[in-house]
Amino acid sequence: MISCGEPSGDVYAGALVRALRVKTPDVEVFGLGAEHLAAAGADLIADFRGLAVTGLTEALKVLPRSWATYKQLVAAARQRRPDVLVLVDYPDFNFRLMRAVKALGIPVVYYISPQLWAWRAGRMKTMKALVDRVLVIFPFEEEIYRREGVDVRFVGHPLAELTAPSAARAVLMQQFGLDVARPVVALLPGSRTNELERLAPVLAGARARIAERRPDVQFIVARAPHLSDELFAPFRDAATIVEGRTDDVLSASDVVLTASGTATVQTAMHGKPMAVLYKLSPMTYRLGKPLARVDMYAMVNLIAGRRIVRELIQDACTPEAVADEAVRLLNDAAYREQMIRDLADVTAKLGGPGASARAAEGVGEVVLKGAEGC
Repeated sequence: MISCGEPSGDVYAGALVRALRVKTPDVEVFGLGAEHLAAAGADLIADFRGLAVTGLTEALKVLPRSWATYKQLVAAARQRRPDVLVLVDYPDFNFRLMRAVKALGIPVVYYISPQLWAWRAGRMKTMKALVDRVLVIFPFEEEIYRREGVDVRFVGHPLAELTAPSAARAVLMQQFGLDVARPVVALLPGSRTNELERLAPVLAGARARIAERRPDVQFIVARAPHLSDELFAPFRDAATIVEGRTDDVLSASDVVLTASGTATVQTAMHGKPMAVLYKLSPMTYRLGKPLARVDMYAMVNLIAGRRIVRELIQDACTPEAVADEAVRLLNDAAYREQMIRDLADVTAKLGGPGASARAAEGVGEVVLKGAEGC
């Protein structure tokens, strides 16, 4: 049984299932996911699309549907009795599910572990009590869990095997209708509705300001699937919008302006200089800030252990500030090249290809251990 509740988690879950099938072709998988998990052959008990939001107050709006989904999954676990539950990130939902499924005597593996080192460190007690193994994707996470006596394995980041353009840059530029002789700024406004609602106006305003200062720049927007057309209205007639091809968008770009999250790691793996945007509702930000245990938000900065890319957070996330950083990245060759070198160092720490196979091996070991215990 697998439970993932966000687009990036769905990609990783699908890759994990494919790796599991290499080892055990007849493995049966069911749970919570979306198109990638389904395409890998899993039986979706529920689809998470519409549930994925960022922020405390935003989560309240989807609470009724989350509760109904939780009850569906617990009922399915009780009826089908899986050999293992694999949780992929999405801790606010998965922690509740984990308690119920563990109570049925089913072992639990947490893949893409919650960011206990960033906030809500008290969740470590729950992890220690309920999780049989944690599979982490960032190297610094392994020691955090090991210190607490948790069975942990660093498997590497699955994006190392999943990040690749479908064609050469020149071919992609032609496909997107871009001039290969002119610079390209990629806009990645996020994959959740509330991210787009907050970041699309900022990025659209920044685009206009960049164009005033660098009229030669072209703009391309990476559009996540299953989002409303209206969310992308600020970019119409001013940028090329490409759906479901983020790797290709990044490959075609010279500079990237991206929402915080997995996209920052994906951008680093393409070696593209970036600025990172993060903006929540004022209430969510005020409630969450005192709980934070880090002073950096961008994952690439956290992996590096220092600020290598600029973070434009909350009140600092303005069109003017975003445009200033983009123009600097376009105009200042030394600044841009240093960032590219730093991002290469980050990528080197992420374990190389094979994360999904290593994760599948870790899951299989827990299943065998459980069978031996019986």
